[in-house]
Amino acid sequence: MYIPKHFAETDQEKLIEFMREFNFATLVTAENDLPFATHLPFMIEIRDDKVFLLAHLAKANPHWQQFSDKEVLVIFQEPHAYISPLHYEKTENVPTWNYIAVHAYGLLKTFPQVENLKLLEKQVEAFDKKYFETNWQKISNDYKINLAKGVIAFEIEVTDLQGKKKLNQNKTGKDAQNVIEAFEKSDNDNEKIIAKYMKEVHQY
Repeated sequence: MYIPKHFAETDQEKLIEFMREFNFATLVTAENDLPFATHLPFMIEIRDDKVFLLAHLAKANPHWQQFSDKEVLVIFQEPHAYISPLHYEKTENVPTWNYIAVHAYGLLKTFPQVENLKLLEKQVEAFDKKYFETNWQKISNDYKINLAKGVIAFEIEVTDLQGKKKLNQNKTGKDAQNVIEAFEKSDNDNEKIIAKYMKEVHQY
């Protein structure tokens, strides 16, 4: 990912926090120079200071056939907002887009089928604890096992984590303040989220 220095985010804790908040990400691989992508919810785990991404996809999805012995990319990106030059003090400015993105590169390993159900239950508990503690416990084990047979469960050991926060760091403090104040009053959820992140970056 192209990351100018003033947009770089290198704090791993902040990157992990972002990935957990916006965990519906895009898994990308390439085969014979042809990219293939699948959109999935990911769990993020830290083990011995290493970052792991856990997910599963349907066995009917041919993407899993590209998983063996190769590096993959997972893209986490959610909040973004158009920035009008009308927010800036000087007339000589152009439109832009503020956004945050994290690229996680790593090595993917599929789980043996007997471990699929374990990951599925871990995800259900993480994403919907109330359902996990009620209805899920009433479902027969045979049903759950058949469910697990229809998926490919995997984890990715992250080898490179790249973060980019493009939040008007290249503008004056007043220009950034104008954008923040406008977005905080906005009815657009993305703009409100961008304002929150801008306040952190600009210490406003």
